[in-house]
Amino acid sequence: MTQIVDYELFKVPPRWLFLKIETSDGITGWGEPILEGRTDTVKTAVVELMDGYLLGEESNHIENHWQRMYRGGFYRGGPVLMSAIAGIDQALWDIKGKYCEKPVYDLLGGRTREYVSLYEKIVTDDVDKAADLAADAVAEGYTTLKLLTTYQTSPIESAADIDAICKYLEAVRDAVGREINIGIDLHGHISVSMTPRLLSRLKEYDPMFVEEPVRPEHLQMIERSSYYNIPIAFGERLYSRWEFQPHLEQRRLDIVQPDISHAGGITEIKNIASLAETYGAKLMMSCSVGPIAYAASTQLSYHVPNAVQQPALGERYINAYIDNVDDLQSENGRISLSDKPGLGIDVNEAGIREHAGKGSDWRTPIRRHNDGSFVEW
Repeated sequence: MTQIVDYELFKVPPRWLFLKIETSDGITGWGEPILEGRTDTVKTAVVELMDGYLLGEESNHIENHWQRMYRGGFYRGGPVLMSAIAGIDQALWDIKGKYCEKPVYDLLGGRTREYVSLYEKIVTDDVDKAADLAADAVAEGYTTLKLLTTYQTSPIESAADIDAICKYLEAVRDAVGREINIGIDLHGHISVSMTPRLLSRLKEYDPMFVEEPVRPEHLQMIERSSYYNIPIAFGERLYSRWEFQPHLEQRRLDIVQPDISHAGGITEIKNIASLAETYGAKLMMSCSVGPIAYAASTQLSYHVPNAVQQPALGERYINAYIDNVDDLQSENGRISLSDKPGLGIDVNEAGIREHAGKGSDWRTPIRRHNDGSFVEW
């Protein structure tokens, strides 16, 4: 029996929160319970869950712990609670893997692929620069790109707004050709009324997917017939299988994108992936935070049969935190996991302690239209 005896939380730069859980037999597990811009809020939720449900308990009973954390309160779900559960869940799987001397993907049922395909993000609103960045990524071996535009449309999108977004995708398509897959993330910027018009224009450039054209609360207002056979990717701001279910039932989603640090961790995302598979949808893991979460994402992508791709690591780490960071880096647009136990990472605890307390109080930027009214980030 290996009991949970202690835990620590480390707020580190650039904007991450790491959780260390210790057991009675000396095994430690690491997780990343974080909600960008709400770090201290999630930190408090982790303390409440650890003190209230987990200290003194057997560490290997992961499903039971998940159910207690989720169902133990009258109020359930939401980004804060699910992010706290997610980080704890990652750490418990890390412990179980080390206890069994197996990687997490092996404990889940084994791998379903030899490697995980990665996509590279292209983040700029400069059309010429986007084309250059895309060409560079293809030269490095990536066959899938995701364009992230933060282009500020008008409160009611104009023809010029639609033209600008299309020009962005057109420039990258021209730069890399048709053999490269291109997705475009609209960050929920587009209005319900304008989305069908924009999708009809984007169809010309054959995007692999369009991500989050509208905000989560508005997805049900878009008729499936207006998708123009473009796959829709969604889910970075959905936090449980119950939030994904109605969208899958109504065929609003083709690709689900839960985030490993926001949607209940490994345990819940495996459920989300199975639900998506039932409706013929694919899993494309989202990971917007640090290297521990990235390692957990990769374990799932290696195992889940309907997983397709995940983002490249990029700059989501600081070398001081992970000793074997090379194991998480892309090689020709793909990553192959080692058989290291747990999450497969060698955490540099000394490096984490050195940087602890220096994490930023980052907040989501507030953007405004020219008239001063609020605009989505």
